[in-house]
Amino acid sequence: MTARKLLLAVLSALALLVLAVLANTYRKGSRQLDVEPLAHVKVDGMAAAQRLAGAVRLRTISYDDQPDGAAEEFLKFHAYLQAAFPRTHQTLRREVVGGYSLLYTWQGSDPGAKPIMLMAHQDVVPIAEGTEKDWAVDPFAGTVKDGFIWGRGSWDDKGNLLSMLEAIESLLAQGFQPKQTIYVVAGHDEEVGGERGARKIAELLASRSVRLDFVMDEGTLITDGIIKGLDKPVALIGVAEKGILTLSVSAHDEPGHASMPPRDTAIGMLSAALTRLEQDQMPAAIGGVAAEMFDTLAPEMQGVNRVLLSNLWLFGPLVRKELEKSRSSNAFTRTTTALTVVRSGNKVNVVPAHAEAYVNFRLLPGDSQEEVIRHAQDVVANAAIELRRTGPSSEASPISGTDASSYRLMSRTIREIFPGTVVAPGLMVAATDSRHMLPLADHVYRFSPVRATERDLSRFHGTNERLSIENYTQMIAFYQRFISSAGQSAQP
Repeated sequence: MTARKLLLAVLSALALLVLAVLANTYRKGSRQLDVEPLAHVKVDGMAAAQRLAGAVRLRTISYDDQPDGAAEEFLKFHAYLQAAFPRTHQTLRREVVGGYSLLYTWQGSDPGAKPIMLMAHQDVVPIAEGTEKDWAVDPFAGTVKDGFIWGRGSWDDKGNLLSMLEAIESLLAQGFQPKQTIYVVAGHDEEVGGERGARKIAELLASRSVRLDFVMDEGTLITDGIIKGLDKPVALIGVAEKGILTLSVSAHDEPGHASMPPRDTAIGMLSAALTRLEQDQMPAAIGGVAAEMFDTLAPEMQGVNRVLLSNLWLFGPLVRKELEKSRSSNAFTRTTTALTVVRSGNKVNVVPAHAEAYVNFRLLPGDSQEEVIRHAQDVVANAAIELRRTGPSSEASPISGTDASSYRLMSRTIREIFPGTVVAPGLMVAATDSRHMLPLADHVYRFSPVRATERDLSRFHGTNERLSIENYTQMIAFYQRFISSAGQSAQP
């Protein structure tokens, strides 16, 4: 072949490639439901904000090593809910499970309709030691100011729980009764695994042969300005949840005086193992939930981002490398490895005999716990290092379909209450109580109607947690609309 013919062949191939990329980009239309924005139901935002603030004042903290450390506060919280939402407690059946978790049953009018479940949790995480002075307000004062409800739990997750109860209270006042039975679950130990709360409720319902159409728990958010290339808010509905596995990584050696250290110390061997685990993580890929998410978002984007995400078959490696640069987007692409606890030594002139660390893995759907353990063993590659499971663990959840009526109901309600918001399936990278309900439900979704910017994300489990009053009224409107609409599409 002459150089001229070779050049023409290359140019023709490039032209065909460009045409294929462009055709693939623009043949994909929007997947967003076309709905009319809903005029918000009238909500007394300030009164509702004060009720949420009152809930924040109760220190329902989950402690890892003190399962009943906040028992009195939980009992006060239960009494507070009864006083704040009288119609709810007069109409719905309330059961206390596992000591402090709450199960509400709102009986539906059609016994043949599959019930649904709404979930939230009562407990909150402690304030990180030494950061109390960094808060703009006392984290448990329940302060309402500058258009926000401030304090631990205002966002995670009392905001969700109380907005559900506000919606139910309002619907009851209007004489509404759902077609299908609705369960409302408020666990008390979600922040430490939900073993004594949500798990016990799941076991109780299983003993009653309850089969749920779907579950909606806390989860992914409505983000603004976080996804590059999109100038609209994005609501990700968590259609799956990552699994969780914690490994204890430990090294042992003879103790001795620091003046005559051995060649390989327990701390040194452990440090080398941890470095290898952190540097050689599970491989990243764009598949499963992430692929569907980007496929849904691509038509809503402009310019080069639309081209790249519409043609992951070609640009996948480039997009993956870009995603790995951000902590939040990296978590969508791989099973992550996090070094969380290190313990060793108690005196500066003594070489310790034992060094131990905890390494926390969050499993991508498709990766199993056994695969992660084999990966860790291969990476550490040191028979002197012991690896063993510790703490709560779970496999990644199944993926709930986006073609289900329950997903469409969530998508429609989001776009009715938050006009202009782009809705897409997403992956919940943290653990929620909903995983305990997987054996009972056809579909499990994780979504919180909370609006957040990049700067807000650090408030989650962090300092200056807060929720705007405007957003809180939208949350209440969301649950009102969602509950009332669900009754019109109850599944037999």
